[in-house]
Amino acid sequence: MRINPTILAQLQALEPNATFSGSGSRVSSSSGNSYFCKVGSAFETEQYAGEALALELMHAAAPGLAPQLYAAGTSSGAPYFISQYLDMGPSLSDDAARKLATRLATELHAFKDPQRRGFGFERTTHCGVTRVERGWWGTWEECYSGMMRQLLDGLARKGSGEVVKVGNQVVQRVIPALLRDLEVEPVLLHGDLWTGNAGVSRSTGEPVIFDPASFYGHNEFELAIARMFGGFPQAFFDTYRAHYPPAEPKTEFQQRAELYETYHYLNHALIFGGGYAGQAVSRMKRLLRYVDKDDDDSSD
Repeated sequence: MRINPTILAQLQALEPNATFSGSGSRVSSSSGNSYFCKVGSAFETEQYAGEALALELMHAAAPGLAPQLYAAGTSSGAPYFISQYLDMGPSLSDDAARKLATRLATELHAFKDPQRRGFGFERTTHCGVTRVERGWWGTWEECYSGMMRQLLDGLARKGSGEVVKVGNQVVQRVIPALLRDLEVEPVLLHGDLWTGNAGVSRSTGEPVIFDPASFYGHNEFELAIARMFGGFPQAFFDTYRAHYPPAEPKTEFQQRAELYETYHYLNHALIFGGGYAGQAVSRMKRLLRYVDKDDDDSSD
């Protein structure tokens, strides 16, 4: 199979004395290295750039936890991307899950923006196919509110009336109640950590995560989508919390978890429709009842 000329030129710069062959997105060199290579369309340029920066930062924070980026850019208006190719094995075992949780808690989620710009990210990213306009905010409350509003705006354009109405109430009432007084630092997140974006390297047996939607946020956000669709054993969550305990107030950890899960249910509703909107609404109404209860208690 003929290798894209842009990709071939970049690979030859990486290994001047090698020859290359490949099929699809996997290209192998005569030296034994394998590369994951892709070329996109012009409208995907933002997405490629966001993923490239995320992988660079993740490698700096936790070498080997994500595929190493070798080259990225544009050629004739089309984005390209070359990273380490990983031959992935079966789903996470308890042992691999513990290793992943430890590396997340002690390495990736210990990494802070060197310029200390706050919560957010410097480039637009994509969570699935959803474009997420990034920027910088001084507080986690502001950052998360902005993320939620983007999804609600998208759902409003699709005519999703009830979910948007309830979601706006969550932004106005629940987010301030649960996030305003949190004392948390912005740390680097993968941003879309479900089982489809995690696995085990066949060559090393080590856990690996990929396809990031990174930004600097509250570490507990990372655990939300991991809980939603199964596949992460309980050992993952137990190990993570042992290394990185919940923020204060710990008594509201479950409510924060449901608030963060809501983001992903809304995103799935935006992408796929179906029952995801209903699942988001049920969680949001439960959160609204929780903050209303707190308001009633405080007025006694």
